[in-house]
Amino acid sequence: MSVTTSTSQDVSVEIRKQVRAGKKKRSSSYLNARATLNATQRLLLVVPPVVLALLILISWYVSTTYGHVSNLLLPAPADVFAALSDGFSSGWLLSNALITVEESLLGFLLAVVVALPLGYGLAKSRLIAATVQPYLAAGQAIPAIVIAPILIIWIGYGLVPIAILCMLVVLFPMVITTELGVRSIDPTLTDAARVEGASGWSMLARIEFPLALPAILTAVRTGLTLSITGALVGEFVSAGDSGLGGLLLQAQNQINTALLFATLVVLAVLAALYYGCSWLLMKLATIIY
Repeated sequence: MSVTTSTSQDVSVEIRKQVRAGKKKRSSSYLNARATLNATQRLLLVVPPVVLALLILISWYVSTTYGHVSNLLLPAPADVFAALSDGFSSGWLLSNALITVEESLLGFLLAVVVALPLGYGLAKSRLIAATVQPYLAAGQAIPAIVIAPILIIWIGYGLVPIAILCMLVVLFPMVITTELGVRSIDPTLTDAARVEGASGWSMLARIEFPLALPAILTAVRTGLTLSITGALVGEFVSAGDSGLGGLLLQAQNQINTALLFATLVVLAVLAALYYGCSWLLMKLATIIY
């Protein structure tokens, strides 16, 4: 009887060992498959843009070198690189880029200060919505380039009117996105918070802000990217010689397509940096909240 019991226990132990080994094997296979999938996804994020950039550069080089395309229409990549190198070595390209960055960031910060409280007020108050929304819609219908001369007449030239114009360009999408984010909050959650005693600032900071945070971050991301456009519009209208907008105007007047393309490359890099900063901000907010 004891021999039979011992044999049964040995068989049971062996079966459990095999089961555990099978689970470990399946878990290891799943982790390997997951790692392979993540690596493939990372490659898909990197490889297609790089391949597209290479195709564009090759087509550009071939068309300007062997396609007999005039430099007045399309400069060679080497000419654009030479313009970039000369601009950064002499410092005037970097200094003008910093001016545009200053204008765009100041306009963006002004828009954040105005848009986020205004979007919250539109979502929470029917009176504010009925009062302000018609003017927001009318302001969005008026092109910024029409408002710019009025600002120059009132304020003059310089940083302030360009920053205000930049704020006006990014204000409307930030307000609307923030308003939609606050309106999308489930009322049952806020009602439950009120039952627990939340109200006023505690309701805003602990309940409404975290729930509306994805929409708010989308508004910030959109506004930050659009701020460069607002700064360029202000520089175009002011007809000055500072900022990347001023460089674009100079390149146009001189029919200097190499300088024109070099300035566009700098603008593209700035837009990518702004987009990357907004992405990092979203990741940071995800970690905190």
